[in-house]
Amino acid sequence: MKPFIFRQFTIQQSKNVFRVGTDGVLLGALANVDQALHVLEIGTGTGLISLMLAQRNPDANFFGIDINKEAADLTKINFENSPFSSRLKNAHQDFKEFETHEKFDLIVSNPPYFEASDSEKDKIARQTVELNFRQLIIKSSQVLSEGGVLSVIIPAEAGSDFTAIADENRMFLTRKINIKGIENSKIKRLILEFSLSKKDYIESEFTIEKSPRQYSDQYLELTKEFHVFKKEVRN
Repeated sequence: MKPFIFRQFTIQQSKNVFRVGTDGVLLGALANVDQALHVLEIGTGTGLISLMLAQRNPDANFFGIDINKEAADLTKINFENSPFSSRLKNAHQDFKEFETHEKFDLIVSNPPYFEASDSEKDKIARQTVELNFRQLIIKSSQVLSEGGVLSVIIPAEAGSDFTAIADENRMFLTRKINIKGIENSKIKRLILEFSLSKKDYIESEFTIEKSPRQYSDQYLELTKEFHVFKKEVRN
């Protein structure tokens, strides 16, 4: 597959690993990484989210895990070929079995969200066969630092269930971004952020396209330091 070229790094892709997509770009651009020094990504895929966060915060160190060995191998290549390689490490690892003495200031994930089915397309990345919301939340609460943040992007219809499970495990919702695919449409995705302690709650909206195949000004502004748009001519 063709690589996906960003301004400061390139993502090598594979047909057997979940490709670069809008959800990953949004989480990489919007997750609350500013104050984080130690970041964990669960389910790295290509490594996109960690690479975007590393570009945004030059002081943070990153560790990524993926249960899919091919994805972990691809992440390793993309990490090593980036200008942030000294701050990026990863492993082929099942998060449910993950052991660490380190606590993380930020945990990010674009988790599987479809119920298990007969479809084999991106099965591990898309279906909750290896990691469900409850497992993700419980394990995250164990390795999150006292002031740390769990940041996820999920379908809008899954938001209530995810928040309820987090609440059961003393994880408090501190930030919610309602994402629309196009203006005047229903909310499509949510970015949700949780903490182990109560904080001021912030809610906002984000729209990806102003019309079909036309990015919104909001999206263009958010991704201007990452995307190379076709109309640009680079010297």
